[in-house]
Amino acid sequence: MSNEEVFMFNKSLSRTTSITILGMFAAIIALLSATFLGFIPVPGLGSATTLHIPVIVASLMLGPKYGAVVGFMFGVASVVRTTVMPVVSSFVFSPFIPVYGTDRGSPFALVVAFVPRIILGILPWFLYKGIKRLTTDHFMIINLAVTGVISSIMHTLMVMHLWYFFFRNPWAIARGRGELVADMYAVVLFIISTAGLAEAIVAGVLVPAICFALYIVLRRSFGFSPRISGANK
Repeated sequence: MSNEEVFMFNKSLSRTTSITILGMFAAIIALLSATFLGFIPVPGLGSATTLHIPVIVASLMLGPKYGAVVGFMFGVASVVRTTVMPVVSSFVFSPFIPVYGTDRGSPFALVVAFVPRIILGILPWFLYKGIKRLTTDHFMIINLAVTGVISSIMHTLMVMHLWYFFFRNPWAIARGRGELVADMYAVVLFIISTAGLAEAIVAGVLVPAICFALYIVLRRSFGFSPRISGANK
C-alpha cells in the first residue's frame, strides 16, 4: 500500500466487501437516527448530532464515493427524523413541514439536509491526504483527529450558513424574534461555537478510535492487512 493510501482501505477491498461495509454504515446511521444518540436536543437551538462520525469514518475507510453515499444516508435520516418528530425548526430540514408562518414546506430544506452531508462524505478523504503530506507516519492518530475536527467544523459551517441563508426570516419568527432578524446571525455563531464545537471535539476523539477499531475488525474478518504506517516496501 502506497503512502497516499494509508488508512484508506477501499483499494484493498473488493467491491462486494466494500458494499458489505457500506451496509454496516447504513445500519449505524439508521440506529443512531432512531435513538437519542443520533440527534441530541439542544433547547432553543435544535439538535446536536453524532451522525457526522460514521460519515467521516466511511470517507476515510472506503473513499469519497462511498463516503458521499453514507453522507446521503445522513441527509435521508435528517429529513425522516424532522418529519416524523417535528420541532419548531423542522421546516429547515424537511420539505414536508410547513415553513413557519406558511402552509407549505420549502424545497430548499433538501439543500440544507443533503448538500452539507454529501460534502462531508467527500471532504475527509482529501483532507486526510493533504494533512498527511505535511506530517510523518508517526502522527497518524493526530492526523485522523485533526481530520475529524476540521471535517465536523466544515459540516457545521455549511449547515448553519445554508440554514441562515434560506430560512433566517421564518426562523426568527419561530423563535419569537421577528423584529430582530438581523440579530439571527449572532444565534448562528452561538450555535457554531457551542453545539458545533462539541460535535468537533467528539469527532476528534472518536474518528481515530473507530478507524483503528475497524482496521482490526476488517483485517480479521476479510483477511487483508494494509500497513497503517505506510512505509514503503
